[in-house]
Amino acid sequence: MSVKAAAGSGPAASPTAAKDPVLEAWEVFRQEKDGDPMRHGGSVMAPDAELATHYAREMYGRRQESVRLWVVRRSDVHDLDDADLLQPPLDRSFKKPGGYVMRDKLAAARAQSGQAKPKARSK
Repeated sequence: MSVKAAAGSGPAASPTAAKDPVLEAWEVFRQEKDGDPMRHGGSVMAPDAELATHYAREMYGRRQESVRLWVVRRSDVHDLDDADLLQPPLDRSFKKPGGYVMRDKLAAARAQSGQAKPKARSK
């Protein structure tokens, strides 16, 4: 059996499948140089992962502007917009740097001791 005959048989050999392949949206994330975060570069339309990878490489890697590409089917990207999922159930404000502001504590200590705030040093 020849390769040509094998490629033309099966369910994909119907005239409709050959004329109208189902295109899916694939999101492309790229990294410009090592150590940089992955950023959304755009999207490509392709019938399968292999072609999506080739299209992404052609569009986002051809001029060596990317060192790494991620190609993800758009339907596989999950959107977390539920407030219950994004807000922690417990108060964890102590983990934020703003929880350690000493300015208010120093002002209260100065007021209790009766000392004035020291002036800034001049150059």
